Amino acid sequence: MSKDIKTFEVTDFSFKYAGAEKQSIREINFSVKYGEFITLCGKTGSGKSTLLRNMKTVLAPHGYKDGIIKFYGRELGEVSSEEQARRIGFVLQDPENQIVTDKVWHELAFGLENLGVETNSIRTRVAEIATFFGISTWINKDISELSGGQKQLLNLAAVMVMNPDILILDEPTSALDPIATEEFIDSLIKINKNIGTTVIISEHDLGRVLSVSDRVIVMDKGKISVDDEPEKIGGSASAKDKDFLLSMPVPFRIYMGLTEDNGIYDKAPLTVRDGRNWLTKIFEGRHIFKAHLDEKKPEKINEDIKLKSVRFKYSKNGDDVIKNLDMETGKGKVTTIVGGNGSGKSTLLRIIAGILKPYQGKITSSSEKIILLPQNPQTLFTGDSVNEELLEVGQQAEIDDICSIMRLDDLRDRHAYDLSGGEQQRVALAKVLMVDGDVYLLDEPTTGQDGSSKKILGDIIRELSDKGKTIIIVTHDLEFAACYSDYCLLLFDGQIMSFGTPGQFFTNNTYYTTAGNRMSRHIFTNAVTPDDVISLCRENLDE
Repeated sequence: MSKDIKTFEVTDFSFKYAGAEKQSIREINFSVKYGEFITLCGKTGSGKSTLLRNMKTVLAPHGYKDGIIKFYGRELGEVSSEEQARRIGFVLQDPENQIVTDKVWHELAFGLENLGVETNSIRTRVAEIATFFGISTWINKDISELSGGQKQLLNLAAVMVMNPDILILDEPTSALDPIATEEFIDSLIKINKNIGTTVIISEHDLGRVLSVSDRVIVMDKGKISVDDEPEKIGGSASAKDKDFLLSMPVPFRIYMGLTEDNGIYDKAPLTVRDGRNWLTKIFEGRHIFKAHLDEKKPEKINEDIKLKSVRFKYSKNGDDVIKNLDMETGKGKVTTIVGGNGSGKSTLLRIIAGILKPYQGKITSSSEKIILLPQNPQTLFTGDSVNEELLEVGQQAEIDDICSIMRLDDLRDRHAYDLSGGEQQRVALAKVLMVDGDVYLLDEPTTGQDGSSKKILGDIIRELSDKGKTIIIVTHDLEFAACYSDYCLLLFDGQIMSFGTPGQFFTNNTYYTTAGNRMSRHIFTNAVTPDDVISLCRENLDE
């Protein structure tokens, strides 16, 4: 099939949610060629999810539409639900929200059964797709036994077993750890390159997808602001919105930080490999005067929370999820817990919060009021509007302040369930941060957040720690952990495997480390953040 054939054509499309005053997206114009890999990005709340959901009728939100969306030359409303089910695949943000059965094999067969495909054909296609995705070894498992990464890979396989022409993904890696994210994106590349399936993916973390995309579409305030090649997108988008630079891959941000505004964006590195080669060329033949950042000597921790020999399991005959764990945190310190899906991070946070009780070990704390942000923000929502949600925990003047800081002003009259995943997370964060606690436990607070929103959150966390609050964060976002933590620890199989300051922690890791460290570790010994790399580069280049 010719690559010039348009799978989708979107013309002057606008959408307004029922009851909303403003349009969420407006005057959207773009087309998608057969076999393209397109990345859709932009700030949280810019309209990405709204646009993608309108590209499959059964997922389209309730509201008022204007303009036209065509699928292979026909208006989408004229394409039957059965044809859309077969030809337009869709993977949601949360792995749990798409699963409908209890067994892996049944999840793969479910869509085909609904379409009335003959039994022998179903068996053949399930076997083929399980082999293609490398999930044959867990084909008979209960889905409850799978990790988050496995569940999302299963969702992808369950969509691809239908042989769709186009695959739409709405922030599919936001709940995955870094290694599971790599594996998931590798599967998308394989689908696009080896099968030819058209891919449209919405993402905030552009580090992995940008370099494999044919085009990148940037949305801002409900409109498309830039539609260009990946190599050119950073310069043109950040020229219009400086905050967008914070969402770009780390190698690009380091490049921009060192070259300033020279306009040579098409040569900017997008991958760690290209960034590493670029740095190597810069320092070729140069003597490195300073290869190590000066780290402050560790302060004596004013102990707050202490766990000693803690063990926990969910059922009497089950396996331990937390295994003989020792841990200390200090007042006014930010401790970040990283690790793979299923390693016990959220369980540990709920144990510290007192929600779960270990069957062995001791937990002590000098703090009285512990506040928990759960992984699922919807568990905090009870009101009919965002403003009502926040009125539960604060006065209107406080709400005005937090809405301004967290960019929620335009969402106050909306029901929290009508918001995008990233917007819901911001509301939940605002609700938690308005409560005056001694300890804040934040479970995946950066999920669905763009780079500038992460910076806002990081600044708030730093402000709280400066006031003596204890912060413990669970996150998959290694760049965020490196920038805003006092201490990081790696949890594996319910045990702490390593612990240290960000400089110590990420420098000692080979795979579980930051892009800046991987890019520069052959020149510098302990640079882990973009600012670290830029600082050391400048010191050595200025000599």
